[in-house]
Amino acid sequence: MTTENFENALKALRQRKPFRTFQVELVSGDRIEVDFPDALVIRDGVAVFIGPGGVPVLFDHEGVSQLIGEQNTAA
Repeated sequence: MTTENFENALKALRQRKPFRTFQVELVSGDRIEVDFPDALVIRDGVAVFIGPGGVPVLFDHEGVSQLIGEQNTAA
């Protein structure tokens, strides 16, 4: 996924009104469930999600295979 597509897609999912939970599927097959929009920071093709309990999850545009929301946004 290009840096621009990665950032635009994540920002669009994060800014939906009302916000709806979405998932980030990594190329490893792991999934990150983004359940709160303000817990996600995106910059220069890298994102950090602060999960429940304050656990940070770091991922980048090269490690994402797809974003799964109400509309599927493939890489």
